[in-house]
Amino acid sequence: MYRYKITFAYDGANFSGFQIQPHKRTVEQTLKNAVNKIAKHPDPPIPVIGSGRTDAGVHALNQVAHFDLPYHLSNESMRKALNSLLPLDILVKKAELVSNDFHARYSAHRKTYRYRVDQGEFVNPFKRNYTAHFKYPVDVDKMREAARDFIGEHDFTSFVASGSQAKSNIRTIYDVQIHRDPAQNEVVFEFTGNGFLYNQIRIMVAFLLEVGSGQRPVSDVKRVLAAKDRTQARMTAPASGLYLVSVDYGKDAERN
Repeated sequence: MYRYKITFAYDGANFSGFQIQPHKRTVEQTLKNAVNKIAKHPDPPIPVIGSGRTDAGVHALNQVAHFDLPYHLSNESMRKALNSLLPLDILVKKAELVSNDFHARYSAHRKTYRYRVDQGEFVNPFKRNYTAHFKYPVDVDKMREAARDFIGEHDFTSFVASGSQAKSNIRTIYDVQIHRDPAQNEVVFEFTGNGFLYNQIRIMVAFLLEVGSGQRPVSDVKRVLAAKDRTQARMTAPASGLYLVSVDYGKDAERN
């Protein structure tokens, strides 16, 4: 069997998330259909394993998945074959033949997500599926100061939504960046960590917007982390503003 790693982008607006669900349009099912068509519909079907799940409405700039084929295609032939079969809201950017011990999920070292918040007075109809909307003024410096308390290894029980299937709520955040994009009238957040819990980033963004708009003190992150109580964080930012930016695997062992 030949294992392929694919890096791909998708517009999540018209998908019910990444994971296969009955009677719903998902990224995983759409990719699986294309891979199995290339493989001439084997029985059982070939699974496509993603680096992680994204919710309905969440986007990806560089999501990663792997699958195994019983025969060899060149990297470029695989990329072109998949793109010829996929809808316009998914694009395979790169296909690579990798070693059979590569795993899209378990080999990942860290992930980076971006969250975009539009600050216009009203919702922009052309951005409504691609940003959150928060019209109130925010102090970016206060949000940066508060966000520093997220960095490091913590129990993020206060920042995970109900329905999480994680065995542990302990995660490590390596970096948080927050900046203004004046050209787009947006505030942009970027989080890098070894993994993220169900809705964790969207809850953290909503929390930081409360800090930035003066609804919470800058020091509140430490208190809420220590509380290990989801009701202390309250809000969840919408899915539309969230993007998976990258998945880092370190030095992958590719076949020559």
